[in-house]
Amino acid sequence: MSAPQAEPLVVIYHGAGCHLCERALAQVRSLQAELGFALEEVAIDGDPELEARDRELIPVVEIDGEQVFTYHVHEEAFRRRVSAG
Repeated sequence: MSAPQAEPLVVIYHGAGCHLCERALAQVRSLQAELGFALEEVAIDGDPELEARDRELIPVVEIDGEQVFTYHVHEEAFRRRVSAG
């Protein structure tokens, strides 16, 4: 018998005043109950390391530690990635 799989962890890096971030956050939040994943929202504002790494790419979406989307969340691809985890 196999152990139950842990739910996938989705992390969204976002910034203040970023309309693409707002759209991505709304999209992912709306899918959370349906697909069953943990969600962590990380504001990069004021964090020099995150600002340097992600400012030009936000929103950045990671699933289980792997960067899978920047700028836009492609819903069908997101569903596949979360379901495969």
